[in-house]
Amino acid sequence: MTAASATADPDPYAPQPNFLQRHGEATAAVVVFVLTACLAVLSFPPFKVPEFAYAMLVPGLFWAYTKPRLKVFVWTLFAAQAVAWTILLGWLHHVTWFGLFLLGPFIGAWVGVWYLAAWWALPRIVGRPTPLRLLVVLGLAGAWVLVEWSRTWLLGGFPWLPLAASQWERSSILQVAAFTGAYGVSFVLVVMNLGFAAYAHRLFREGVTGLNKRSQEFFLALFLLLACVCIHLTESFNRRNYSQRLARIAVVQPYIAQDVKWDPARIPEILGILQDTTLAAARGKPDLILWPEATTPLAVRGDAQAKAFVETLAKRAGVPLLLGSIAIEPVAGADEHWFNGAFLVTPDGGVAKDYYAKRQLVPFGEFVPFRPVLGWIGKFVPIGGDFEAGETSSPLLVPLGERNAIVGPLICYEDIYPSLARYSTLGGAAFLTVHTNNGWFGEGGAAYQHAAHSVLRAVETRRPVLRCGNGGWSGWIDEFGVVRRPVENDQGSIYFRGTRTIEVQQDIRWIDRQSVYVAYGDWFVLVSAGLAMFAWTLLKTAPPLRPEPPDAPAQG
Repeated sequence: MTAASATADPDPYAPQPNFLQRHGEATAAVVVFVLTACLAVLSFPPFKVPEFAYAMLVPGLFWAYTKPRLKVFVWTLFAAQAVAWTILLGWLHHVTWFGLFLLGPFIGAWVGVWYLAAWWALPRIVGRPTPLRLLVVLGLAGAWVLVEWSRTWLLGGFPWLPLAASQWERSSILQVAAFTGAYGVSFVLVVMNLGFAAYAHRLFREGVTGLNKRSQEFFLALFLLLACVCIHLTESFNRRNYSQRLARIAVVQPYIAQDVKWDPARIPEILGILQDTTLAAARGKPDLILWPEATTPLAVRGDAQAKAFVETLAKRAGVPLLLGSIAIEPVAGADEHWFNGAFLVTPDGGVAKDYYAKRQLVPFGEFVPFRPVLGWIGKFVPIGGDFEAGETSSPLLVPLGERNAIVGPLICYEDIYPSLARYSTLGGAAFLTVHTNNGWFGEGGAAYQHAAHSVLRAVETRRPVLRCGNGGWSGWIDEFGVVRRPVENDQGSIYFRGTRTIEVQQDIRWIDRQSVYVAYGDWFVLVSAGLAMFAWTLLKTAPPLRPEPPDAPAQG
């Protein structure tokens, strides 16, 4: 070939590459970004298509099989997660836009770290023996569990919306949580995503035909899903004849707007609302009345006026109150300590001496973390100084008609932390109550997202959960995660001022009995860590694939 021919102009009649051939990587990035962000948002409440959670990871996983450039892959998936989580947490803008645009991308990046493991592992298993591929799939699902577990404690923790929460209205897959915690549900969902991605890659990129089209990864995912369904069917048949009455409980939703909540001039109005709704609840003859978090504008423990008000109201109602309020405790030689608590008020005994103090405080809401460094940010809510955290589960002995029951209160967003509900159950709680104030966050998705976590806690602990919100979501969730009685008005909305009385049942098989998760805690996290480490070791030490032998020369 001469120099002239080597530098000749390209043949004008040669076929030209199409758009996808010229911009394949960019096109793939856009498609993966859009699909990942949309599927992630639609998988979670308030949207009612949890089935999308079975495929929300598939676009990124299928792309990972094609060995895209790391930089493009990382920026695409991190951006998709940042956008998705900013939308999912969009209700936070009612309190702080700054917090929303800081927390959304941060959680998105935290969750998105998992895709790095997928990018590294999936191209390496193509053409490998089936046992190795299956172990890597389990290892990747285990890595996802480790990421979710780290969100419960790292940097103070914010485990809002684990993947399992997407299934809060699909109890058929949730029952495994009584053994593994909600992490087991997330594990199965991730394996399903990996199974779908592997099947798609086998069909569209490996060029296999006939029986070779079968994906063993997909069959593994179906096996795990079937195991969850079998547990559900077993429980559904067994529990039919074991239900008994627990109590008749009324929930009060005062629905007090947050911009007037702490205005001293509005105290008489607020107390009037609490009085009217509570006396209306008492007319239904309940055994117990629940109020939401921090209901009174003054501290029930530490302010004589507030204490006298709730004690008088309990006498007039003739029913015990379990309410959220503030405790101000004097400390010798130091400033007073503030606690966000749950208090029992009985008609005869008044405000009980013992109360529950919230253990997991809200950063920048109830305290400023790293105050010497971040003190300039301040708190987003106008409530005193920093609160103190409670140190124990402090279950309360509550009278329910002619008998007493041990109740495990949780306040605000404490029900998003599995360990807190577990410790309350270990403390002897017959049922859990959640006293919260989602009124800070408008009437968007926050209340539904929050309620999804209570469903997970009910299954994990096998205890009924009673929720009482300032404006919603309130209701009863049974031991199997079934929403038995959401509190709604005549128009079907959870957002209203009023009261509802609920007949709560319990499964007698779980009275004074612990689930596997309650007894042994996060054992499944250790198993997941072992699977992730084992899969990584196998891939690191596996010999390289032998290239296909060339075709034998023709004989002639």
